[in-house]
This record gives sequence, structure tokens and C-alpha cells, in this order.
Amino acid sequence: MYYLNYLRSSSIRLLEELGFFFRFIGQFFLWVRQKPFRFKNLIIQMNHIGVDSTPIILLVSLFTGAVFALQTGYAFRLFNAETLVGATVGLSLTREIAPVFSALMVTARAGSSMAAELGTMRVTEQIDALEAMAVNPLHYLLVPRVVASTIMVPLLAMLFNFVGFVGAYLVGVTLLGIPEGPFIYRMQVYVDADDLYSGLVKAMIFGFLISVISCYQGYKTTGGAAGVGRATTRAVVISSVTILVVDYFLTQWILEIIGVR
Repeated sequence: MYYLNYLRSSSIRLLEELGFFFRFIGQFFLWVRQKPFRFKNLIIQMNHIGVDSTPIILLVSLFTGAVFALQTGYAFRLFNAETLVGATVGLSLTREIAPVFSALMVTARAGSSMAAELGTMRVTEQIDALEAMAVNPLHYLLVPRVVASTIMVPLLAMLFNFVGFVGAYLVGVTLLGIPEGPFIYRMQVYVDADDLYSGLVKAMIFGFLISVISCYQGYKTTGGAAGVGRATTRAVVISSVTILVVDYFLTQWILEIIGVR
């Protein structure tokens, strides 16, 4: 009986939390259309989420492409198919690796920052002060962060694609001795615009989810400094898991649309 009561109460709390979260998303879509449009805040958040994340994206993408080319190169050598390394890396980067890894890096760097910043503002009553000054905190704090994240994560994924393929090229052609012509040609043949677009759609959705989840966790923070730490941890964990779960369903949906080649 104890376990049944615990399961029931946990299910009720989960449903309540989901209800509050989707209401939070609804508030975003309500306020994003309202004036004034705070372009200065948007630019600041785009710089924080996108530009400041560029160095970690460059580093991760370079070595991700290099490691993936190294592993596939050794595997394909068993079948005398080394020239397919370029196409394999290109498809993997554009469809999966670039959007997912870019989103995870933004979650770790910018998502945690958003949750901590809003959580600190909540426990120090700065959000209450905004309300006292007749400034809607969701319009002022949430909208610029969500819009900026939705814009910048696809751009970071594009950068990840380019630098990742550079890393794969350096390892494949220089280290593994794969002929440069077939390496590039196979990539051009098998990787097309649909693969790139599907990855960018994923990145845009991931950017939206990262920012909404992080802001929600920070916005509802309670319990002082310890509560800020818990909110930041929850934001990173929930965002990371959500990215991986949503990625599966998006992949299945996109493959049904463009067809599996």
C-alpha cells in the first residue's frame, strides 16, 4: 500500500509539474508577440549563448570529427571501403552529431548560466522588483533568452559541421592516407541539403527546449543559495535527457519525410 501511495503521489506531482511547464511555454508564446521588443537584451543573449560558446564548439567539433574519421577509417579498411569515410562522417555530422553535441555544449555552458542567473534573481527578489515596477518578468527575462537560443544553436551546429569535417579531413587524408579526391567526392554525392536541413531543424528545436527548461528551473527556484544549485543541476540534467529523447523522435519523423537512403 505504501508503494502504491508513493507512486500515485509521484505521478500527481509529475503531472502538476508538466502542467506548470507547459503553461510556462504558453506564456512565452503569449509575450513574444508583445511590445516593446527589447532588441538590446536579445543581442546580449545572442552574444552570451552563441558567440561565447564558439571556442568550446570549435574544440569539440574538431576532435569529434577527427575521432569519428579515425574509428570509421580503421573499420572501413577491413572492407576496403576507406573512401566512404568522408560520406559517413558528413552524414553523421549533419544529421546527428552536430545538432546534438552543439545542444549539449550549450546546455552545459549557457543553460546552466540561465538557470543560475534567474534562480539568483528569484531568491534575491529581483524578479519581484520587476513586477513591482510593472515590468513583466517573463517578457523581460524569458523572451530574449529563448529567442536567442533558438537562433544561435542552429548557427553553432553549422559551425560544428564545418570544423568537424575539417578534423575528419585532416585525419582521413593526412593520417590514414585516404585519397583526397574520393574522400571529398563521396561526401558530395551522399550528403545533400536535406541532411543539412534536418540537422538544423533539430538544432532549432533543441535550442528552444534548452532555454525554456533552463529558464523554467531558474524562475521557480526556492530555498536560497542551495535552491539555486539544485535548479542549475536540474536544468542541465533535464535538458540533456530531453535532447537525447527528443532527438530519437525527431530522427524517426525526419527519416519518414525525406526517406532513408
